[in-house]
Amino acid sequence: MSRRVLVGAAGVLAVVTTAVLSGCGAGGGAPAAGDDSITVLVEAGGHGELQPIADQFETDTGTSVTFVELPYDGLYNRLNSEFSSGSLSFDVAALDSIWLPTFAEALTPLDDVFTDEVQSDLFPALVTEAQVDGSFVGMPAWTNSEILYYRTDLFEDPAQQANFKAQFGYDLVPPTTWEQYADVAKFFTQDTDGDGQVDIYGTDVKGAVETEWLATLSQTGEKDMVVGDDGTVSLGDEDSLEALDFYTSLLPYAPSGAAQLDWAGSQNLFNQGQVAMMRFWAHAYKQIPADSAVAGNVGVMTMVGGPGGVAGVPGAWYLSVPAGTSKQEKALEFVQYAYDHNELSVDTDLGLASRISVLEQYQDKPGYENYKPLIDTLNAESTIPRPANPKWQEIVDSALIPMIQKAVVPGADNQKLLDDAKAQVESIIE
Repeated sequence: MSRRVLVGAAGVLAVVTTAVLSGCGAGGGAPAAGDDSITVLVEAGGHGELQPIADQFETDTGTSVTFVELPYDGLYNRLNSEFSSGSLSFDVAALDSIWLPTFAEALTPLDDVFTDEVQSDLFPALVTEAQVDGSFVGMPAWTNSEILYYRTDLFEDPAQQANFKAQFGYDLVPPTTWEQYADVAKFFTQDTDGDGQVDIYGTDVKGAVETEWLATLSQTGEKDMVVGDDGTVSLGDEDSLEALDFYTSLLPYAPSGAAQLDWAGSQNLFNQGQVAMMRFWAHAYKQIPADSAVAGNVGVMTMVGGPGGVAGVPGAWYLSVPAGTSKQEKALEFVQYAYDHNELSVDTDLGLASRISVLEQYQDKPGYENYKPLIDTLNAESTIPRPANPKWQEIVDSALIPMIQKAVVPGADNQKLLDDAKAQVESIIE
């Protein structure tokens, strides 16, 4: 999951005070090799996913786990600083997927852990993403993807169903294709009280994040997400234009202010009942407030598909072991244990896991309706990971998000925006 997801949609980040860091051993080197403890560096929004595993690990092995929590940017800076200096204060780190290529050379290879059995229980995109230069450097602890959210009270309303069929000639159902999504978004953009003002919109359009457009790009069947393994930049080609054209075609059916809309804003719009549908990360299903306007009336489906079929962008975080820790054996034991006991992350705030078998175990249970759409989206053939490029975050911040924000302004020239972004990306990676 990207920075903006974990920070914006997973809840309020913990405030890390000097006292907390000091108590977690954050100020100096890693604990001595003989200690029955390990230190895990983690982003505050994802700490909850690992705590039940750490508690059980201590019970079963006698090795305690101390967490050092940092905000997203602080975590990256800490990793960068300590890997550069060689003075480590941690034995395991939870890394955003896009950081694996950046820090790969400082990480212990996990090839022995990634047996055929392990790989068969992970989504193909995660197996690909966990490898840098042919070696596994991270074990997925949890994963995510956007899926389709829709209001069941609207979709199941007989009057809405009749009106939709009269207008479009087919039954009102949760959309599975771009064409259906556009039809439903147009239909549910309605003036419900007759005052001449739109009271509910069919969907939203997010301009301040890149991942939803990247999912749309993959739905065209594009095999290289922006940057290929050979460094070729695909922006400006037919697929990228088709994806951006569809993305912006939804603007008439979305609230104004798309250029500033991020994950938190989108989640609020849906929970307040202002949009009939949204494409959003699967974890949000269990975070809908009980007193929200849509509580009890939310359905979830597999992410919509384009010409290339269904596709989402995997949002995984990985457990990695620094090569410089003196506690290699204990750290690797914890990584293996976290995989073996992945089901302990299910009943947490995010409620996410990484193993297919764990998600399948819960997919038919009440309260876990988001799991089957998540499984199907992540297993889709067109779902691919973000590029294993150490400059990916710079590409996102300097080229992709500015391009999308300009594209969601009426009258934008999408082809020119893509061509300009391509030139920017090429200058970044040259």
